[in-house]
Amino acid sequence: MTKTLVGTPDEQPRKKQAAKLRDGVMKRGTTWSYVIRVRDAETGESKPRWVGGFATEDDAKADRDEARVKARRGEYVDRNTITVREYLDEWIEAHAVEIKPKTLADYRYMIDRYVKPNIGTLRLQAVRASTITKLYRDLRAGGGKNGRPLSSRTVDYVHAVLRKAFRDAVNVDELLSSSPVEKAKRPRREISEPGTVWTTDQLRAFLRHAREHRLWAFFHLAAYTGARRGELLHLRWSDVDLDGKQLVIRGSASFIDGERIEGTTKSGRKRIVSLDDGTIQVLRNQHKMQAADKLKVGPEWRGGGDHVFTTGWGEPVHPDTVSSLFPILIKRCNEAYPNARLPHARLHDLRHIHATTLLLAGVPVHVVAARLGHADPSITLRVYAHVIRAAEASAADVFARAIGE
Repeated sequence: MTKTLVGTPDEQPRKKQAAKLRDGVMKRGTTWSYVIRVRDAETGESKPRWVGGFATEDDAKADRDEARVKARRGEYVDRNTITVREYLDEWIEAHAVEIKPKTLADYRYMIDRYVKPNIGTLRLQAVRASTITKLYRDLRAGGGKNGRPLSSRTVDYVHAVLRKAFRDAVNVDELLSSSPVEKAKRPRREISEPGTVWTTDQLRAFLRHAREHRLWAFFHLAAYTGARRGELLHLRWSDVDLDGKQLVIRGSASFIDGERIEGTTKSGRKRIVSLDDGTIQVLRNQHKMQAADKLKVGPEWRGGGDHVFTTGWGEPVHPDTVSSLFPILIKRCNEAYPNARLPHARLHDLRHIHATTLLLAGVPVHVVAARLGHADPSITLRVYAHVIRAAEASAADVFARAIGE
């Protein structure tokens, strides 16, 4: 039964009202209401709050008792009929000024795809921890495309968005006394390890075969720096120091609703990545090729942003271009060398190859974390735990050899 604030019934004579009111509960029409006194947080003044819409007197008394306890604790909030859908729509608009456009788009997708269809029509104040727990359980069982199970990682992302929204409902909008999301039970997390990681020989074979493509330098740089796709497509020549053999990762590029958006890195901080001599030569060749393209196109050149990776007309490369090109180049390589086929891999796996190779070579975790742009080495430890475990297997022998026994 929906409970609503009914206000002070001033229209009734005071004596008649007092006669009907028993211990803060009274019947109005066909439903029951109750009144409690709540101290205003700003003025300190105690004011009456009327809540109505209960089917029975016992229902009104039960809710009254709960409200009295919350009022004494300073946790009482006025009744509100706003739904989860309505609140999240307002929350995401207010939140837009604080987060990156790509993150905002991800939040909107999670809310529209997984939250609204399931609990969007519920009143915000009616949501319990069990409601959220059931949502996670249902998503995990069949929340994916065509009713397929949803990964625990995606459920974790839904949880992260709801946790932020419901915390604001408590602390900012004061619509809730506590967040049900904090008490909800999430499905057991799956330990996800990186996707297919090529061997160093397989990586060399891929880069050797892909060398003739104009975007070959992009794939080389992705493998030799471990930088993310968006970070490399954001890279400017002004951030590349060929003589100092390093580059600066300052931001990231993405496309949202058909518009190119450039913002900060995932961690929000810039980082310096050192380069080897071979990669320096690759970048010098890239610069020469771009200069030749510009000369060939002449006045029609569309490049004005100093981007390292551009189309033949000078425009920044679209992120989807390199992602879709990667499996095509793998396929061509396998057709050329059927006896040494490369396993399927994603573009992002070049980043994993970089990290895995460094860790197995004994490079300290904190150095690899800084190179990858992880905000904390614990992230690197978690993502590449399987690699570190493999390295630990030989730790005893390494120590013995060092001692000389």
